Amino acid sequence: MTQLYEWDASTYDALPLPHLGWGRGVLDRLPLRGDETVLDLGCGTGRDTELLLDRLPSGHVIAVDGSRQMLARLEERLAGRLDRVDVLHADIREPLTLPTPVDAIASVATIHWIHDHDRLFTSLASVLRPGGRLVVEGGGRGNIAAVSRALGVLGVDLGGSKWNFREVEETVVSLKAVGFDDVEVELRPDPIRLDAGAQFEAFLATVVLGPDLRELPAAERAPFVRAVAALIPDSTIDYVRLQISARRAESP
Repeated sequence: MTQLYEWDASTYDALPLPHLGWGRGVLDRLPLRGDETVLDLGCGTGRDTELLLDRLPSGHVIAVDGSRQMLARLEERLAGRLDRVDVLHADIREPLTLPTPVDAIASVATIHWIHDHDRLFTSLASVLRPGGRLVVEGGGRGNIAAVSRALGVLGVDLGGSKWNFREVEETVVSLKAVGFDDVEVELRPDPIRLDAGAQFEAFLATVVLGPDLRELPAAERAPFVRAVAALIPDSTIDYVRLQISARRAESP
C-alpha cells in the first residue's frame, strides 16, 4: 500500500475552499442533540471540527486524519478546546479502532481518496453505534473532469489512479451490504471558478494535485501545474459532489 498523503496545511487553509460550504452542508444534514460523540473522518485543518464543537456543547469529537501537518494545524486552530477533541493520526484506508462506538460520523472531501469503499464503509459501520448516522460528501462520478482531461492531454496520470469518484447506485449497494439503512445518495454539480494565474495554480497544486506532485522532481512541479491550468477553461474546477446520508441498522 502506498504511503499516506501529506498536505501543505498552511497553503491549504489560506485558499478560498469550497470545502467550507460542503462542511456546513454535511452538518446541516446531521441531526445532533448536542451531547453526542462524533467522528470527523478526514478532519483536515479542523474547520469542520470547530463547527462540530459549536453544535456539541456537551459532546465530543474524534478528529481523524492521515496528515500530520493537517492535524498540527487543527491543534493550533482549536487550542483551548482540545479537552473535547481526541486527535487521531490514522490511515483510514485501514480498519479504524476506537475504544467505544461513536454516535455519528461526518466526513467532507475525503472518501474519494479511498480506493476501496466497501472496506471503508465496513470500517465505519464497525465504529458507529446501531442507529447512528453517517453523513458524508466527496467527489462523485464526473468530479474534476476537466482536470482529468488536462492530465490526459499531457500524458500524465498523477491522481487519476488514486481518485475514486463513484456513482449513486454502486454507493447505495455498498452501504446496504455492510449494514446501513435509510440510505440517501445523490450527485450534485458544484463548480468553482477561481482567479486565473497564481490563485488557480495554487489551488490546483495544493488541493487537487498536491499529494501527487511529489512524484515529479521539484523543479518540474510549477511548470507542470501551469500546463494543467492552461488546459482548463475559465479557471474553473468542475466539482461534482457525492452526498451520502445513511443510518447504521439497529439489527443485522
